Amino acid sequence: MKDKVVLEMKNIHKSFPGVRALQGVDFTLCEGEIHALMGENGAGKSTLIKVLTGVYGKDEGQIFIKGKEEAVSIKSPEEAQKAGISTVYQEITLCPNLTVAENMYIGRGSSVYQNWKKMNGAATKILQSLDIQADATQELASCSLAVQQMVAIARAVDMDCKVLILDEPTSSLDEQEVEKLFKLMRDLKARGVGIIFVTHFLDQVYEVCDKITVLRDGKLVGEYEIADLPRVKLVSKMLGKELHETTGEKKEHLTYEKKSGVVPVIETENLHSNTGIKPFDFNIYPGEVNGFTGLLGSGRSECVRAIFGADSVLGGTVKKNGKVVKISKPMDAMKNGIGYLPEDRKVDGIIGDLSVRENIIIALQVLRGFFRPFTKAEANKFADEYIKLLGIKTASANTPIKSLSGGNQQKCILARWLLTHPDYLILDEPTRGIDIGTKTEIQKLVLKLASEGMGITFISSEIDEMLGTCSRLIVMRDLNVVGELSGEELSQSMIMNTIAGGEK
Repeated sequence: MKDKVVLEMKNIHKSFPGVRALQGVDFTLCEGEIHALMGENGAGKSTLIKVLTGVYGKDEGQIFIKGKEEAVSIKSPEEAQKAGISTVYQEITLCPNLTVAENMYIGRGSSVYQNWKKMNGAATKILQSLDIQADATQELASCSLAVQQMVAIARAVDMDCKVLILDEPTSSLDEQEVEKLFKLMRDLKARGVGIIFVTHFLDQVYEVCDKITVLRDGKLVGEYEIADLPRVKLVSKMLGKELHETTGEKKEHLTYEKKSGVVPVIETENLHSNTGIKPFDFNIYPGEVNGFTGLLGSGRSECVRAIFGADSVLGGTVKKNGKVVKISKPMDAMKNGIGYLPEDRKVDGIIGDLSVRENIIIALQVLRGFFRPFTKAEANKFADEYIKLLGIKTASANTPIKSLSGGNQQKCILARWLLTHPDYLILDEPTRGIDIGTKTEIQKLVLKLASEGMGITFISSEIDEMLGTCSRLIVMRDLNVVGELSGEELSQSMIMNTIAGGEK
């Protein structure tokens, strides 16, 4: 099998200030093989790809390419292409205002690009050979996303690539488009191209891949033949929890006692958005803490963003206390008593240059209207109250929020929503990247707020944290709701089995 190896990465190390992103990772790819690279957020997948393609320099290790006697040194994406390594990213990096043929030959220094007739003819020949339904002379922008992906692949193939990296290529495609892409991948596999497939979709891995390499926390967990790694074992290896460790780990189960006649504070039916999540039903009662769980990319955040109107809702209904309400944007949600702490606090949460006080009062000010600003005394009163309530460590309410620690920034965003007195609060990764003490404080606060009657949806990548906070979990896989667990069902093993599709 050694003569079939087209790429070998040995003992790859890469560190950034304060972070060891890769620690002695090995990766091997053979000709005519579709090899999945799997791992949760922060596992090291992207770093490994960037080292391979010359975006990052490695600290240690060797890279071997078939046809080269010695280890290669790849210092730029251009050098990677010359070595026969091409990458097609989730975000199309071609030029939409140019034709399909122009996109296939631009920047390649090819004489073909200087002769339109020759260029269009050469592009047509490649497109036909790969059965890509596109005209060489049509503008790329007029093609579907799937066809644009395929044109990027055709460009790579025509550049004589030995290794093709597909980085989340299916995340924006529908089922029919995914099938067309898979057909092309199988065609390239038959031609001897080695394909590295990076994806979060478990079903797709088992449909099209031959091998799986799993990374976790920057380390190699293992390389497996697809037939030797059932889905539930893949999930356990990605999460770092073996099944024998989880069989009896949950001794006490959080329960929610629904009172007779009480209607859900929020209820959805067939709700779906432009992010690709399948229509889902959801409800939460006053005083309940529930959560969405699943692997990264499963659709957890997309579901709550649809409920809050943060993404464009394509269909479905939302009820508040039993009455249908229209939520098409965040302001609608806020007016209906919904608060939302987003997954990425730096991008969607804090406003870095504003003070702690301004960050805390901004949601309530939006509800009140900017033409009715709070007085300085009112603003100070609100900020001081919640700084004290949540134990926010800051020199003063005037301190720019960007100078606070991550945990204290998170508390400020929590304060922002608590100040609006919501009936329903969505917390998406509220404890990510913060110290253990602050994590515990936030979990205790969640349970306290629920005991006072607030409905709360809690999302975390850490299943232990979900089990310690939620009385009911909605399980997601590949943008679908695939199960709901409560009571005695709430355990690591049940969650992993449900994510994996019921496998034992």
